[in-house]
Amino acid sequence: MAVKIFFEEFITGAQRTTTGRTITEADIVLHAGQTGDFYPHHMDAEWCKTQPFKQRIAHGTLIFSVGVGLTAGVINDVAMTYGYERLRFLTPVFINDTITTTITIKEKRDHKKPGFGIVTELLEVYNQHRQLVLVCEHLLLVQKKELHG
Repeated sequence: MAVKIFFEEFITGAQRTTTGRTITEADIVLHAGQTGDFYPHHMDAEWCKTQPFKQRIAHGTLIFSVGVGLTAGVINDVAMTYGYERLRFLTPVFINDTITTTITIKEKRDHKKPGFGIVTELLEVYNQHRQLVLVCEHLLLVQKKELHG
């Protein structure tokens, strides 16, 4: 679904939560193949049994990708991703864990480019136990309404 949400229309503190997505073994294997990250923490079930978590851990970059992907249900025609900041992997995600992402509008500020502002979204990814597994800030470059009446 495409919408137009201009800079002025974002409300600091507004929040939404995505639907869930279960992380599968296939996700981990595919991500390893795409990235070349075949570390035993992700791929070697027997070795992982000797480690503190006793099971394979999903790649942090996989959880970041899926967590962000869950937020992309609406296309804003007047905004684009400007980048991500303050990314942290807080708790491991395992095969068959289900994650959701909560998005909170953290702040708004003007951008040096006339007619645009930066909207900072706080992304918090949780597992099915409501444990925070990942946090980051998503920066959006958003057109101002004043130029488009």
